Amino acid sequence: MNDFLKRFLEQIKTLWGKWTWNQRFILIGVSAAVLVGIVVMTMFSAQPSRVALIGVPIKDPNSFAAITSKLDQENIPYTTSNDDRIYVDNVKTARRARAILFEDNLIPKGVDPWSVFDVERWTTTDFERDINKQRAITKALEEHVAAIDGIDSVSIQLAMPKDSLFKEDQKPVTASVQITPSPGSDITTNRKKIEGIVKLICFAVEGLKPDNVVITDNTGVQLNDFANMAGIDRLELGKREMDFTRKMEAQYTATILSALQAIYTPDRVRIVKLDLTLNTDKETTDKETHTPIIMQPADPRTNEPAQVVPSITLSESNRNVDFQGTGFNPEGPPGQEGQTPPAYKDLSNLVGRYKDQSSIQNNVVNTEKDKIERAPIRVARVTIGVALDGTWQKVYDPKTGQLETEPNGSIKRVYTPVSDADLRKAKALLEAAVGYDASRGDIVTVETIPFDRTSQFKKEDEDYRSQQNLQKTLMVVIIGMVVLLIAFLVFRLVSREMERRRRLREEELSRQHQAMREAALRSAEEEGVDVEMSVAERARLELQETAINMAREHPADVAQLIRTWLAEE
Repeated sequence: MNDFLKRFLEQIKTLWGKWTWNQRFILIGVSAAVLVGIVVMTMFSAQPSRVALIGVPIKDPNSFAAITSKLDQENIPYTTSNDDRIYVDNVKTARRARAILFEDNLIPKGVDPWSVFDVERWTTTDFERDINKQRAITKALEEHVAAIDGIDSVSIQLAMPKDSLFKEDQKPVTASVQITPSPGSDITTNRKKIEGIVKLICFAVEGLKPDNVVITDNTGVQLNDFANMAGIDRLELGKREMDFTRKMEAQYTATILSALQAIYTPDRVRIVKLDLTLNTDKETTDKETHTPIIMQPADPRTNEPAQVVPSITLSESNRNVDFQGTGFNPEGPPGQEGQTPPAYKDLSNLVGRYKDQSSIQNNVVNTEKDKIERAPIRVARVTIGVALDGTWQKVYDPKTGQLETEPNGSIKRVYTPVSDADLRKAKALLEAAVGYDASRGDIVTVETIPFDRTSQFKKEDEDYRSQQNLQKTLMVVIIGMVVLLIAFLVFRLVSREMERRRRLREEELSRQHQAMREAALRSAEEEGVDVEMSVAERARLELQETAINMAREHPADVAQLIRTWLAEE
């Protein structure tokens, strides 16, 4: 070993001595580069490898925060970069994290589900590619289905078995879809939408058949069980037909009532029965019509009619055969008797005549072919019964003009039924309104029937009695008020008369007293006796003298003053 090293070192020294400085520098540079490369590789190999969780940056901060929060809940270590990417330790951890994000629908919107195929690695296996393809298809389908109106969220699971060598051993592709309807959505009862979702999924997944797709709502009810929904569809169709029939009957009823009530007043018309039988069967009829051929159209300027012919001859074949002579009766070989029956053999030498005439003519006519499809909803039968009430007339007394009453106090009334002529007119009006057709078995009946108006008449009688009682009460009150007014006036007149007489008596007494006083004064003065008068008497005497003087000077004013006093009293 030592000899080998010695020889190796000697050879290096020999070569080093033979090389130029340029060669020596080149050797030193290559050695240094190799050494640096080894050091760098050692440093990077010492660091752990990192795998991107999602191959594209996550620009939405809310989605970024939701993903990191979910990773923290699942205790999955991760790191983030400046370009908004999330890295995990290895591929296995990345697969587990992606599955969790797919289950919780945390993959950000706008992230292409096929982005997992954008990063191609040498270590990616066919199994991983199939899994990534299935995930991408599932994510794309979920986005498509979730975009349908009336769906809050959707979860799709695809089962894609491996290809089998024999076709009979091949397991089918299946799909399980769970949708959460929006509040107030009809997605669970709208068959067209469910069929659209089934077709959308079948067209997106190769080999998937509609029978292998199961769609359920959030309560677990299967929505695409169309085979078992035939009875429900039939009931739904019957329900719709019944609803439409009731709507048509309501329209007929409103039309008939509006017409009859305007004629006979609303309280005299009743529709007892209105029944419509609708035919919703789809019927198509082929119609072929042959019309004449117009050779020359009509001329309105000259009033010449059109020239038409029933048909035009396209071809004609005539045959005329006229034969006269004996018939030919074949015999057998010479020396042999023929096999013609004796009855025909006896006629072989007779002379006959044969004529055959025939004519074949091919004509053409105008032909119109139409396909007539009847309306989807037709009235098959109409049944209607209408009752008309007559008129009730109140009986009045011809002498007094007052209402006549029965012994029990009710108003006397007379009933007049609807005349037969009016009934026939009303029936004709109804038949025209409903499109009466006797061939369909339609029935229209109009009868006059007295309606029960017991409660109405009872109320009218009570109102009449109340009115009569009110009139009597008012009459009594008025008479009483008149009597009281007359009594008051009489009392007032009597009181004034008594007051006037009392005042006259007092005035007469006052005049007598005054006359007596004056006479006494005059007699005292004549006798020379001094009579002393009180202050009041003197004032009264002066006032009296003043009044007398004023009456003498202004009699009109005094008279007016007296009238005023009397009026105030």
